[in-house]
Parts: sequence; structure tokens; C-alpha cells
Amino acid sequence: MNDREEDKPVAGPTPSTDAPKRRSRRPAAPKTAPPGRAETREEAQQTFEAEAAALLPAVVHASPEFADEPELVELPATEPIDLEPVAPKPIAAAPKRSKRRRPEPMEAEPEAAPAEIVDYRFVNGPRPQIHSRAFSEDKLDDDAIRVLRRLHRNGFQAYLVGGVVRDLLLDRRPKDFDIATNARPHDIKAIFRNCRVIGRRFRLAHILFGPGKIIETATFRRDPTVQEFDLDDQSEEPLTPRAKSREDDADLLIRHDNVFGDPHEDALRRDFRLNGLFYDIERQEVIDFVGGMRDVEARVVSTIGLPDVRFREDPVRILRAIKFSARCDLGIDPECYDAMVAQREELQKAAKARLFEEVLRLLRGGAAHRSLWLAWETGVLGVLMPQVSAMLDDDAPRMEDFWRKLDAIDSLVQEGHTPSDTVLLSVVLTGAIDEALEGAKDPLSAYEDLLIGINELLALPRRIKERMRVVIGCQRRIRSGKIGTLVQRDFWSDAVELYVVECRARGVEPVESVVSSVHQQRSSLHHDEQAPQSFEQGDGAQSYGDSLGSRRRKRRRH
Repeated sequence: MNDREEDKPVAGPTPSTDAPKRRSRRPAAPKTAPPGRAETREEAQQTFEAEAAALLPAVVHASPEFADEPELVELPATEPIDLEPVAPKPIAAAPKRSKRRRPEPMEAEPEAAPAEIVDYRFVNGPRPQIHSRAFSEDKLDDDAIRVLRRLHRNGFQAYLVGGVVRDLLLDRRPKDFDIATNARPHDIKAIFRNCRVIGRRFRLAHILFGPGKIIETATFRRDPTVQEFDLDDQSEEPLTPRAKSREDDADLLIRHDNVFGDPHEDALRRDFRLNGLFYDIERQEVIDFVGGMRDVEARVVSTIGLPDVRFREDPVRILRAIKFSARCDLGIDPECYDAMVAQREELQKAAKARLFEEVLRLLRGGAAHRSLWLAWETGVLGVLMPQVSAMLDDDAPRMEDFWRKLDAIDSLVQEGHTPSDTVLLSVVLTGAIDEALEGAKDPLSAYEDLLIGINELLALPRRIKERMRVVIGCQRRIRSGKIGTLVQRDFWSDAVELYVVECRARGVEPVESVVSSVHQQRSSLHHDEQAPQSFEQGDGAQSYGDSLGSRRRKRRRH
């Protein structure tokens, strides 16, 4: 027997092998799924039960109470616990673009109504009609735009208003640029150093730009006799003033209107719908409270409210209706026309200075023929100048000459040369003066009697009346060529202007030497550094008054 065989143990029972076998206290390894494959629900249940069965005996035998027991005490079987393991959520792979499906179109939900935009410019009044309009910059005045923007920067509302908006919409070049704002006159004066506040009854702010240029700026006003507008009663129809008494004996003349208000109240207090429009230069919008855009598109003149009431409130509106119709080539609303005829006698209640100024505006606007024809047709001329109206009613030969002279004045205005006030009134009154002087023993008394009747309503200034007499009287000498020393007189330029108007009316050319004499007189005055004398400003009135007074003294002696 070799050494290796001696080292082998002898076969036979050993204490360890002969003793009864005991269960191993090490729990058996649970059965797991092969790698690479996820456990199913059944496999996971079996694995959990096996681990629980193997772990329970080990816990029992490890207790000190069962340390001397030879065998494991089996506990009564219990029902298996149905526990469902939480498996991790698999990460879904991104689908391939080639197999991507387009989502099914969803039904369009009804769009919600847009939220109402509040325009804070008109929170205190009714909402106007807004019309987008962009005007060419060459038709707007730079100084007026500068005033508007400075008022805006200081937190005030400010709009172009009145005739400037009307002329822009009618494709005309505006002459005056008026501004309406909610700034008070003292606020405007504090903002602009070149401002002066004028007027007692009607406070206005005049902003001065250079010689003779004024931007008139007024605060929004309202008619104190009209009640406040009912904000709950809003509609798309234009605003109209509340109806006043239409009785014949009711006194509707406005004597106090310097009450501040809002934009819609300022629009309501104006005379015609065409003049009740505002323009916002920042937003390029026309603001219409009173339906003025309708009249612009229809090219018609109509009042804001009842025509007869509006003309009785301010009779001068009758002349303004004639002016706008003639100058802008517009029609007159039939109801407005009938009220002008019915209320023409109310002109006697108006201020004489206002009537005189409105008559001059009828003659200066480039539509004197049409203006006076409308005044004659409506009977207004018979109230203001009954002598002139009587001459036209007689259908005398002077009537044709009268209309031709007005055409000559319109042609001069369109050429850029507006005759003086003396020449304009001389053209209108020449026919009536000639008719009054025919057969008169005292021409000077007949002339004065004629002007007394006209002066009852128009309040002609004394200087204009006297200047008219000499200008009309020297026409015969100018036509005959006997000028003499008239060239040296201060009224010579007016006499030549009247001569040119009469020549155009008759269709003849004026004498060149007579026209050139005016230029020579002006150039000589400029060479001597003397300002040209203007009779309307008072220059030369004293010398002419002295001569007139001497004639009167001679007449008294006889």
C-alpha cells in the first residue's frame, strides 16, 4: 500500500454520517429568469413564494427557544399572499418618422368674441363714428401740428376742428387751422410763451407764429341751455341737441355760452354738421359725433338739430350757410333752405359788426356771384341791403353789370389778388348809388341818405363810407384820362382797383399807364422808406376829413 492509499479514509460509518440529517438553515436561491428575458406574472409569484418559504424556517430556528430542538418545528401552513410586484414602466421608443401618423384633425371650436376695446378718449360721453383718413402733409400746417403735439405731450386732448377738416375732406386747401382741446385758456397760456388770451364773453387762446399768423385754440364748450347727454341712450344715429321751444315768441338767442364741456358737447353746439368734425393727427382718424361725414359724401349743408331753432339761436348762421354753399359748391338741405327763408328777419337781432364781417367774407371767398345770388333768392339781401335788392328786383340794366362785376372780383381772388374792403363794397353799392343820385339836387345828401339805410344793419365804418364816395366819384376822371394829381392821393390804389374791376366787367383792357402808376407810387414810397398809407388803418383819414369838412361848411353858408 502506497502512501496515497494510506491517506484515504477507511470506509465505514462516521458520527457525522450516522447522525440524522438536518435541513440547511441557508435559504435556497430563488429561481430567477434567464438574463435577457423579463419575468412573467406567474414566475414572479413563484419566486416570491419560494423566498418566503425559505426564509421563514431560518428565522424560527434562529430563535433561542428552539436552539435545543433536534428538528425544525413546522408552523401551520398559511394562505399565500397575493402581492403583485410593481414592474418599472418601460421607456417607449421614439417612433420612426417614416411610420409617423398625422393626428386626426380636431373640430374647430367656436372663436370667442373679442374683448371690447375701451377708447379712453370718450369715456365721459357717447362713442362717435371713427373714420380712418390720412391727409397729405403738404396740406397740413407745420405750426398747427406743433401745437397739437405739445398739447398731447402735456396730457391734453387736442384735435383739428371745423373748417380745416371740412376742406381737407372736400380736397380743398385749408386757409385757417383751428384747434379744440380740453385744456383751459390759462393752461394753454402756461404751455406756450407766444400765446395771448382774448375775448370777454368767449375766451380764446391765440398762439402767434410770425407776422400775421395765428393758430386759434379754443377749449371744448357746451350750450348751457342744453341738458346733459344721457349716456344710457346710445345708438349709431348722429347726436342732435335736445329740442327747444319752437314758439314764435320764444327768445332763443344765445347770449352766454362760455361754459366748458366735453368733445361731444362741443360738436353739438356747432352750427352745421360739416363743421362738427374733429381730426386726430396722431391716429389719422376723423371723429364724427353729428353725422358730418354723411353731408360730406352727399355734398350738402344741413344744421345740427332743427334748422329754425338753430337760426333763431344765432341768425348769423343763415349767412354762414350761404357762404359754405357758395364757396364749397354744396347744396342746401331743403328743410334748412325753408328755415333760412322763414327766419331771415331774425338777422335784425344779430350784432351789426358780425353781420358786416360776414358780408365781407361772402365777397372775399372767391364765390361772390353765387353768394349774393343765394342771398337775393332767399330774401336775405333784402334785409341787409334793401336798396341793392330793390335794384335787382327791378331787372334794370344795372343788374347785368352788377353780376359781371362780381364775376370780375371772383377772377381776381382766384388769381391771388383780393381787393380791399372799400373796393368790394363799392362794387356792391355802385348800382344803388347811381340809381339814388339820378335827378338828385344834392348828390352828397342823397349819398348819405342811402348809406344811412344800409348802416342800420351793417354798421359801415365812417372811414370806409367816406373813402367809397371819393373812389366811386373819381372813376369818371380815370376813364377820361384826366388823372392829374389823383396819383398822389392815398386812395389812388383803391380807385385803380375799382377801375380794373369795371374794365373786366365790360370786357375791355384797362389803360396800362393807369395800372402802372400804382406800381410807381408804391415803389416811390418804398424808396423813401415810407410805409404805404392805408385808409382802413386810419392813415390819410385826417386830410380827407378836412377837405370833407370844408365842403360841408361851404354848403351850410349857402
